[in-house]
Amino acid sequence: MLQTQQKFKLILASGSAYRRELLSRLQIPFEAIAPDINENALSDETPEQTALRLAEQKAVAIAKNHPDSIIIGSDQVATLDGEQIGKPGTHEAALIQLQKMRGKEVIFHTALCLIDNRSNTNEAKNSFHTQIENVQTLVSFRQLSDAELDAYLRIEQPYDCAGSAKNEGLGITIIEKIISDDPTALTGLPLISLTSMLRNIGIAFYIQASDNT
Repeated sequence: MLQTQQKFKLILASGSAYRRELLSRLQIPFEAIAPDINENALSDETPEQTALRLAEQKAVAIAKNHPDSIIIGSDQVATLDGEQIGKPGTHEAALIQLQKMRGKEVIFHTALCLIDNRSNTNEAKNSFHTQIENVQTLVSFRQLSDAELDAYLRIEQPYDCAGSAKNEGLGITIIEKIISDDPTALTGLPLISLTSMLRNIGIAFYIQASDNT
């Protein structure tokens, strides 16, 4: 059984089912709350800056109303030839995305922000202990036909995913290569970076043997 060395309240600042599934792998209780923020990119910022800014804004939005908690914010921006790629929303838009990406490399910026709000006081309200990091993933897509791309989309329907593919599902079949320091970053929440951040604030994990072993 996986346990941590102290009790704390952990909040995931997200409404994403993918991030909830990833965080559940750590086997620690958490609450997921979707923040109400404007997620549009600014005209004068790079894709990495967009991801970092939004990850922090999500965490801050929740931290303001949840003292004595640890809050996780994350955001992902995909880029092809310097142009940001958003969530397609429809089959037609997803097919256009995949047609543009086939045979090419797409850069995914997955930003992570961790706010330790446990010691926040009224005098120091909105002054948070913050860690923030961007994890970059390079994804090369296979050179596939329109028919293959269309068939994939109709089976998996990844219309809520930036880049129109779920690498944790059937989408792995249209990918040729993935380069990243953290395999969970591409799905939306870099767990290697997250566990490092948690350790930085004194939350370390250990394995406790069950009584019948």
